[in-house]
Amino acid sequence: MNTVKTIRELRAAVAQARAEGKQIGFVPTMGNLHAGHAALVEKAAQRADFVVASIFVNPLQFGPNEDLDKYPRTLAADQQKLLEAGCHLLFTPDVEEMYPNGMAGQTRISVPGVSEGLCGASRPGHFEGVATVVTKLFNMVQPDLAIFGQKDFQQLAVIRALVRDLNMPIQIIGEPTVRAEDGLALSSRNGYLSAEQRSAAPVLYRSLQEIASAIRAGERDFARLVNAAQQQQVAAGFRPDYLEIRESNSLRPATPEDRHLVILVAAFIGNTRLIDNLALDLEATR
Repeated sequence: MNTVKTIRELRAAVAQARAEGKQIGFVPTMGNLHAGHAALVEKAAQRADFVVASIFVNPLQFGPNEDLDKYPRTLAADQQKLLEAGCHLLFTPDVEEMYPNGMAGQTRISVPGVSEGLCGASRPGHFEGVATVVTKLFNMVQPDLAIFGQKDFQQLAVIRALVRDLNMPIQIIGEPTVRAEDGLALSSRNGYLSAEQRSAAPVLYRSLQEIASAIRAGERDFARLVNAAQQQQVAAGFRPDYLEIRESNSLRPATPEDRHLVILVAAFIGNTRLIDNLALDLEATR
């Protein structure tokens, strides 16, 4: 696996792979990698001949009170994980390489609709930052396919809309969330949890499972289900941000008639904000 820091080196390596007739797969990350990231790279290696990953902690998607400065940088360990997962090329630009004219005057990409509400409401400007950096990376790499985790369900919806609306010839593949044995979704932010918080954290996913079970059994009072689940989260030590049931394709608020649902949650435990989701296909349960 080669590691490059400049766009020029990145493009040269990708051009060489293309000249050899290889299909390009891409996995963008912010580093501090775990088994969930490795699964994305492994999927890319199954679907493409030449796998590119990026590590870039993007300032544009962090709010003023968020954890940009303390976000873990673990390049050596990340390189080993990527190598073992089948990555061929790692792109590790610095901020000046990505934003040579600074961020204030940077052209930005806004994706209406799916970026609104949920994390879009809790983190103003976040999805604009995500859409902008992903567009830049797509233009730099020009992959045939790109892999994203379904844990960031709204982000995946934003990227699908971005690619569709801007006519990018890139296949976007969503990879299922990788979980610890107790159900907690793997996340770089799990490392911020104390032992006590870590033991309580699986309640977040269990509350989603209980909502899903009730819906499968015929319950359609979504407000009641949400209220009960948030009470369960509070009892476990969480401070709820949002818990919503949405139609999974459009991300609009769900109605009792919808058959494709996703339950999305964000909540704080201590100072750490965790997110999770559970998709529910009622067609399969008829």
